[in-house]
Amino acid sequence: MKIKIRNPKSRNSDKCQVTGDKKITHTPLASCHVSRVTCHASAFTLVEMLLVITIIGILAALVIPKMVGRSEQARVTAVHADLSSIKTALDAFEVDNGYYPKSMQDLLQQPNNAKNWHGPYLDKVPQDPWGNNYLYYYPGKHNQNSYDLLSVGPDGKEGSEDNIGNWTTK
Repeated sequence: MKIKIRNPKSRNSDKCQVTGDKKITHTPLASCHVSRVTCHASAFTLVEMLLVITIIGILAALVIPKMVGRSEQARVTAVHADLSSIKTALDAFEVDNGYYPKSMQDLLQQPNNAKNWHGPYLDKVPQDPWGNNYLYYYPGKHNQNSYDLLSVGPDGKEGSEDNIGNWTTK
């Protein structure tokens, strides 16, 4: 006698063939060889799983470093864009009043001595992409006849190599 048993809960086409009058318990996704009983199940082998994991690891090793470098580059580009917009506001203040403001707060609120103030020149004073405040000095240390405007960069320390200012050419 030949009986084909199919597990209705399994999506795979698991089949067990029984020849004879023996009773067997069918387990899905298993292979067994008992006298005159053969079960065939489809599944991934360990080698196939390791191969897929290895390929994913190699792709991740190639892609992730490129993405990490891009995010830091994007932050530096954002700093240059912020510095440019703050410079525009500072220059507009200077055109209206004849001098540069003493602090960046003067771009938001009219100082007492500004007679031609047409602000606010900024909606708010932005922070750099690392969460630090932009620093403004008038007169500047690097620009004696003008102002210095800078981001302290990722380390948050003024005077380090990663500072980005309106006098740098990065």
